[in-house]
Amino acid sequence: MKKHATLSVGLALAMLGTAGQQPEKFNDTAYLQPVEVNAVRASDKMPVAKTNLSKEDIAKHNLGQDLPFILNQTASVVVNADGGNGIGYTGIRIRGTDASRVNVTLNGIPYNDAESQGTFFVNIPDIASSAGSIQVQRGVGTSTNGAGAFGGSINVSTNEVKIKPSLELNSTAGSFHSFKNSLLFSSGIFKRHFTFDGRMSNIMSEGYVDRASSRLQSFYGSLAYVTNSNSLRLNIFTGKEKTYQSWNGVDAANLQANRTYNSAGTEKPGDPYDNETDNYQQTHYQLFYNQKLARGWKANVAVFFTRGAGYYQQYKAKAKLSSYGLPGYNDGSTLVTKTDLIRQLWLDNYFYGSIFSLQYNDKKTQLILGGGASMYDGDHYGKIIWAEVQPAVPQHYRYYYNPAEKNDFYAYGKWTQILGEHFQSFADLQFRRVNYQINGFKTNPSLKVNENYFFINPKAGFTYTVGKQKLYLSYGRAAKEPNREDFENNSVSARPEKLDDFEFGYEFKKDGFSLAANAYYMLYEDQLVLTGKINDVGAYTRSNIPHSYRAGIELISTAQFAKWFSASGNISFSKNKVKNFTEYIDDYDNGGQVVKNYQETNIAFSPNTVAAYSLNFYPVQKLELNIMGKYVSAQYLDNTSNKKRQLDEFYVQDLRAAFRWKTSAMFYLQVNNVFSTLYEPNGYTFSYISGGAEQTENYYFPMSPVYWTLGLNIKL
Repeated sequence: MKKHATLSVGLALAMLGTAGQQPEKFNDTAYLQPVEVNAVRASDKMPVAKTNLSKEDIAKHNLGQDLPFILNQTASVVVNADGGNGIGYTGIRIRGTDASRVNVTLNGIPYNDAESQGTFFVNIPDIASSAGSIQVQRGVGTSTNGAGAFGGSINVSTNEVKIKPSLELNSTAGSFHSFKNSLLFSSGIFKRHFTFDGRMSNIMSEGYVDRASSRLQSFYGSLAYVTNSNSLRLNIFTGKEKTYQSWNGVDAANLQANRTYNSAGTEKPGDPYDNETDNYQQTHYQLFYNQKLARGWKANVAVFFTRGAGYYQQYKAKAKLSSYGLPGYNDGSTLVTKTDLIRQLWLDNYFYGSIFSLQYNDKKTQLILGGGASMYDGDHYGKIIWAEVQPAVPQHYRYYYNPAEKNDFYAYGKWTQILGEHFQSFADLQFRRVNYQINGFKTNPSLKVNENYFFINPKAGFTYTVGKQKLYLSYGRAAKEPNREDFENNSVSARPEKLDDFEFGYEFKKDGFSLAANAYYMLYEDQLVLTGKINDVGAYTRSNIPHSYRAGIELISTAQFAKWFSASGNISFSKNKVKNFTEYIDDYDNGGQVVKNYQETNIAFSPNTVAAYSLNFYPVQKLELNIMGKYVSAQYLDNTSNKKRQLDEFYVQDLRAAFRWKTSAMFYLQVNNVFSTLYEPNGYTFSYISGGAEQTENYYFPMSPVYWTLGLNIKL
């Protein structure tokens, strides 16, 4: 990292020195926008519920927390963090669906983990500082690269061309010994065609929860050659994280007595083990070529390679040697069958492939043909690096090894057509073929998986525009395969899930005022839903539910009341139901399981109301004050609608002040959760029968009471 950083700074300074040369005048200014992003994003008139964030919008919320917390104010979004303050492992849900159903792309390239399908933003720390724009789509949206979107999609773009040179330093300090330092630089256009951008970031925090520390470093570099007709860009960025595990949550008793309690590492006698950590590094290589063709045609192709490797380390007390495939050890007088040990669970993977798009635009027609292919090769294995009875464990002992491969091929076509003065049609068809092979699991080495899936996902809609108003109606189909845990945790192979999404929306914009209303009905077949159980690495088990649905309405508005005052807000009302749900409860008294059947229960982690607002004041020139609020109604930890397995509603109030000094410096002060609300946006539950009664164990991931962040941005 240090070597790369030194080279990058030197190259940036050299480029800044030559950046005074006059850049070529680009006749097609729209071409400076990334072609690969246009292929997967929804344009303004498409019949899609969406939110666009500009670079300025992102910077306003980018004070050190991970990307989900930057998106916290967008409609139908609920975020959480294992460490309690938004740094380290974080999560996001859109319309109640978890991150494994939210399609994420970086410059159009799939980012979701190929096996878990989740998004681990901790592996790309501070990517928001390099982002030029972000689009969040809710629902199925438009076809994109990678797995289908069941709750929404997030597209992050870092490929915008910067015309002028710049150098920027962003620093923040806050509660829980949290610090962020980022250096950003851009050459602007030099030698008439070249541009280079870079960033180095270091983030650290001790976290709100005990020992929930994070040490995050990242580097981003992008070199591009740009003309009026084509461009070539190479991105290389890497992230390295070390976080102390806090994914066990806090049990109900400790939540009342000691809400920062962390059980991770406490198997070790005496003080908790000081290295119960997750360690991972992920490096991305992206190469793009864009070409402007004749008569309204543009094309792009990109190749990518992602290398990831890391492990989490655990102290296990009195571990059975037989559980690790080892015989008992005779020390001469006693047969030793258990020992304290330290283990590492490794993930070593390669993800690579290519995407492409061919785009045509004229006054009435837009046509996009796109697609790609990706290959994943991942090894899962475990090592014992220390044992109290060391002779019982061979040196460099690997106790399981489970490779997996996944091939994903996808193609789509999008056709937008203006029909007369007011109407516009939209048609979209995606084909996707997946082959997934797993050679055993840690908990079930003999279980082999070799599954093939073929999905056809059509989408269509109409938009009616008159004056400042817009109406739209759309239908979208999505289907996706189960993830690795679904196969591991289900004795019978999990089935793919399907979704039919119907959307109806209205938008109005005029004179500093905007209003958007969107109604949706999302009908699932074989949706994989959370059961509330959790395995030994913090992953939830899921089961296919034949019939379930989400229905709701989202309202979004902004208003500029005066030069010194503006406001924005959104509120979502929804009904999220499983039509028939069967619960299986372990019976420790009699063995076996007790079965309970339910009808019309709530889907887990799906609040009926989510709302956010921001009041923005400009009392004097260069000073901005923001009052921000977030409300989330009660949500259930499982699908039984049992109020004893519930996360309470919460309202959180934040305050922010920003002061610009001259044109080069900006000072920030943000106070989160000013009323010190004690709330938990995430958790899990499991139940069992013991002593003749049903027992329920709830675990929670608490968020911090009031905490603050102070920031300074200097831009030259």
